Amino acid sequence: MGTVTTFDPVAEHERTRAALRAVVPRLVRLLREVPDPDAPSGVPLWTVGDVGAHLAGVYFAYSVDFTDESVEWDSLLPPGDGPLGERIAAMNATSVGLFSGEERARLGDFITERSAMFLRVTEGLAPDTPVSAPWLGKELTLTLAAATGLMLSESLVHGLDIARGAGRPWPIGPAEASLVLGQSMPTMMPLALDTAKARGVSIAFDLAIKGGPRLGVVIDGGTATVTRDAPPRTYDCRITATPTTFLLVSFRRMPVWKAIASGRMRAGGRRPWLAMRLGELIATP
Repeated sequence: MGTVTTFDPVAEHERTRAALRAVVPRLVRLLREVPDPDAPSGVPLWTVGDVGAHLAGVYFAYSVDFTDESVEWDSLLPPGDGPLGERIAAMNATSVGLFSGEERARLGDFITERSAMFLRVTEGLAPDTPVSAPWLGKELTLTLAAATGLMLSESLVHGLDIARGAGRPWPIGPAEASLVLGQSMPTMMPLALDTAKARGVSIAFDLAIKGGPRLGVVIDGGTATVTRDAPPRTYDCRITATPTTFLLVSFRRMPVWKAIASGRMRAGGRRPWLAMRLGELIATP
């Protein structure tokens, strides 16, 4: 069955906060050093400047719960509680438009200010403090731990998109990637399930990230559950990967074949061929 590890939610949340605090200056420096903000980025149809504007929108969205600012989310998002992809697409379009023209020269300052404010006002709050996230679901709330992990995820992955467009290096360390996987994946993977493709599917994945975390991903009855340190059970497929590799594959920044060919991802268990189904069933918004 493999070794099941345990984690301290408070300690891991503090490490995630520290990682977010550390990545922001690196991200801001990258934005300020970009020679051409209109250059293509690692995101199709988005320029480097578009990605920077989107990141500014991310920092605004996740921090607004802790300010006295008011946002009319219903006017920015599709009506009702539609599919996650539609809500994310609408939010992305809004975020890219928040800064335009000469305003984009202020992206670094805005991200610096918002990140500092978020970390300051959330200091000492419990990891399970609720944070509203209507762009993911009309009445959806996240835990503060998940929100912090998602901010770190956005910063790392979109930092890579900017760096690729600017021709700059952007290393993502295994410790940073592990924190993203442990803090945000248990929340985001069920939300990103393609319910149409999952209809009639019953598969249990043992996702073993080298150095942690360990996630039990069970897709059954058109829903997905993701459990940290799941009790021992029989899994259909075990996926073993290094943290950075799984992060990049999950966000379609690295092809699966490259991860496998390099030896940084492999499948095992009694039905290893099912590994490819995970990426088909759980989409990247």
